[in-house]
Amino acid sequence: MGYIDKLPAMDLMRSEKMTPVQLIIPVESARRAVSYLGQLGLLQFRDLNADKSPFQRTFVNQVYFIGFVSASVLDAESELVKRCAEMSRKLRFFKDQIHKAGLMSAPRPILQPKMELEQLEIQLAEYEHELLEMNNNSEQLRQSYNQLLELKIVLQKAGGFLVSSKSHVVSEEIELDDHVYSNEDYADTTSLLEKEMRPGPSNQSGLSFISGIIIRSKVLMFERMLFRATRGNMLFSQAPADEKILDPVSTEMVEKMAFVVFFSGEQAKTKMLRICEAFGANCYSIPEDITEQRQLNRVVLSRLSELEATLDSGIRHRNNALTFIGSQLSKWIDMVRMEKAVYDTLNMLNFDVTKKCLVGEGWCPIFAKTQSEVSIMIRFYHVQIQEVLQRATFDSNSQVGVVFHAMDAVESPPTYFRTNRFTNSFQEIVDAYGTGQDTNMVTFYGSVARYQEANPAVYTIITFPFLFAVMFGDWGHGICLLLGALFLISRERKLGSQKLGSIMEMVFGGRYLLLLMSLFSIYCGLIYNEFFSVPYHIFGGSAYKCRDAACSCEILDNNFFFDSDAHSVGLVKFQDAYPFGVDPSWRGSRSELPFLNSLKMKMSILLGVTQMNLGIILSYFNARFFHNSLDFRYQFLPQMIFLNSLFGYLSMLIVVKWCTGSQADLYHVMIYMFLSPFEDLGDNQLFPGQKIILLLLAIIAVPWMLFPKPFILKKLHSELFSLFLQNLLNLVHLANLLFADIFVLPLSELECFLFDVSVFHLTRFQGRTYKMLGTSEMDMDVEPDFARQHDEDFNFSEVFVHQMIHSIEFVLGSVSNTASYLRLWALSLAHSELSTVFYEKVLLLAWGYDSIIIRLVGLAVFAFATAFILLMMETLSAFLHALRLHWVEFMNKFYHGDGYKFRPFSFASLTDADD
Repeated sequence: MGYIDKLPAMDLMRSEKMTPVQLIIPVESARRAVSYLGQLGLLQFRDLNADKSPFQRTFVNQVYFIGFVSASVLDAESELVKRCAEMSRKLRFFKDQIHKAGLMSAPRPILQPKMELEQLEIQLAEYEHELLEMNNNSEQLRQSYNQLLELKIVLQKAGGFLVSSKSHVVSEEIELDDHVYSNEDYADTTSLLEKEMRPGPSNQSGLSFISGIIIRSKVLMFERMLFRATRGNMLFSQAPADEKILDPVSTEMVEKMAFVVFFSGEQAKTKMLRICEAFGANCYSIPEDITEQRQLNRVVLSRLSELEATLDSGIRHRNNALTFIGSQLSKWIDMVRMEKAVYDTLNMLNFDVTKKCLVGEGWCPIFAKTQSEVSIMIRFYHVQIQEVLQRATFDSNSQVGVVFHAMDAVESPPTYFRTNRFTNSFQEIVDAYGTGQDTNMVTFYGSVARYQEANPAVYTIITFPFLFAVMFGDWGHGICLLLGALFLISRERKLGSQKLGSIMEMVFGGRYLLLLMSLFSIYCGLIYNEFFSVPYHIFGGSAYKCRDAACSCEILDNNFFFDSDAHSVGLVKFQDAYPFGVDPSWRGSRSELPFLNSLKMKMSILLGVTQMNLGIILSYFNARFFHNSLDFRYQFLPQMIFLNSLFGYLSMLIVVKWCTGSQADLYHVMIYMFLSPFEDLGDNQLFPGQKIILLLLAIIAVPWMLFPKPFILKKLHSELFSLFLQNLLNLVHLANLLFADIFVLPLSELECFLFDVSVFHLTRFQGRTYKMLGTSEMDMDVEPDFARQHDEDFNFSEVFVHQMIHSIEFVLGSVSNTASYLRLWALSLAHSELSTVFYEKVLLLAWGYDSIIIRLVGLAVFAFATAFILLMMETLSAFLHALRLHWVEFMNKFYHGDGYKFRPFSFASLTDADD
């Protein structure tokens, strides 16, 4: 055991050591101190105001008067929080404007002289005012331009309607005069069409018209509504516009229709104008005279050209302003984001009793390789933080320095693992297990290892890609995955700086995981001897040959190609076994499927029992590290005995059967181990009394796990509390003896607390009631708060039920988890058979034809099936099953996962979500 203690610590084996620290910061230097700590990124602050809502924090609402200096400083800082929020709003406005203009923000801002936040606030206000003014002017100009454009279209289309109407009137004038106008009853019987064709101004005959433009999709409904409103006494003409027009409501280019409506009467005109307003149709007044129309058209065209030039100039000026803003936008966003983060952190601090200083608590990591370096590293990081705090005091011209010191821990420290590009993806797999809560009681998906708990990621680096490869084993498919992983790694720097999609980002983050998965897949594929399901004689000749010398057998380049007779008659072994992996001659033989099923099923059990034993062994190292002898005696030992008495025994039988060539029936041995433990095994007997001894050990291990630990915990808790009470009583006796004749007033709060606790427990000691002098007026029926808290701290029934659930879960889980590892066999067999189907039924079948087209189609189908089914779907399936084996079957043997991540206050970790 001493040798284990002397081994050097692994970086990932356990989380980094943490030390709790406390800061006492004068108010005038608080902002700079926290800002400098954010640049350093070594300190995680505890929220000392967790019971307050966000609106009750110091740096959100106006603070009450706490002294002239501190109140004025805090009022200014509280106001600055609101100003930061306003600046964030302005920056988001700039970002939206740049996006709408189709411009790109510069990745590297143009170097500008460093400015303070106050200067930035003034500059942002100026830019916002300028942009708003330009947008307003541009909107007004655009509105005027659209109106003139619509007027031009109406003049072109509706003017044509009026001209055709005039020519029609001249051609029919004589006929109307002779037959209609001479009639005395014409005024009462004339129709709207006849009034339109009557010579003279339209207003003299009572005929009027309205011209305008409307969105094309509304024309049909618009015409129907006009028809109903006038009871059909109108004439509607329409023509499509030659170009699209910007719609001011939807800000999209839409198709519109010019229209002219002829009608009679002022009442009809009022109705039509209301209908036009309801449908969003813009009406324009057009003169009836052709000369006036042409003059108006020239004026409109001239005005349009002027507006186009003005709009283009305004857009160029606005784009120039947005381009400059975009070049500095990332820098400004970082400044405001950091300032907001500073005040969010200040809201986690509390005031001291003098209301002149802020008190903060947090955690600082200790990066050390060995125990001898711990004190040196503590001093090193403390010196770093001290230097930063001294610089903040000097820069803020504070008369009082910042107090920074280590303190005793009052809660479990955060968990922090130092990872790199290679180990990060494996740590993320472990952290994604289950759900947890952070220090602010916010639920998040994933769980983090308990502080200094054994980290499963160390073993996951090897076991995860290996179990994946057991299910995916094919060295042809493995090479394809390897090429993809190498591509991602070679483009690591370029892809890391780009914004990828969610799926591509996940694949890129696991590029080193994909690398190991591909390498292990090649290794397992060589063991299975499968290259796209095709076996090869890579490591020498086969150990088998045809049983009958008459069967045809062709040898080509040291590869055996047996015909159907060889497969039906069978093969015999004529030389030593194939040196590495599965003999290729098993492929296509009558015994192929039974042989591979037996091999992979037994191999799955061996791998599963090995990994579960590894999980239990890690629980031993946890118990040893935390000096928990109860977990070692009443959890590790019975679990090891139970698991290996049953399934360790099964694994041993498998190995013995492989090594000795025994014909023992493993099914018979395991089933009758429970049904007939005293029955003679005959040829299946390996050593005397093997069944009854192992079965008794497994049965004894169950109550060993269940009963001792809860009762021992109850006894230890009672003894410790009795010792604690005895010390309290001695203190109370001593206080009464020393100060009984001196003090007349009541004792202090602490002494009264100790006194109440002692009196309460004395009254219940061995069924007798004891009183001390001066306690006759106390209410003996009142139970002190401390005693009630003590009763709630240790609940024996709760501890016993928890231990019972844990024991039952382990016993049942040993069976179900072992069976769960059979998925290695099932998925490996499915992957192999699916590859064989695509190879034989697609590629070879197509290659049997003489047509080059059929061969190319078969090759394309085979490539598609390999890429999308075998390389994508099968990879995802094997990945998820390997994930389940680690989360459920492996990690639940030792992993608690109830810790919380170390999240230091660091400007480098701020993201867009922090805005």
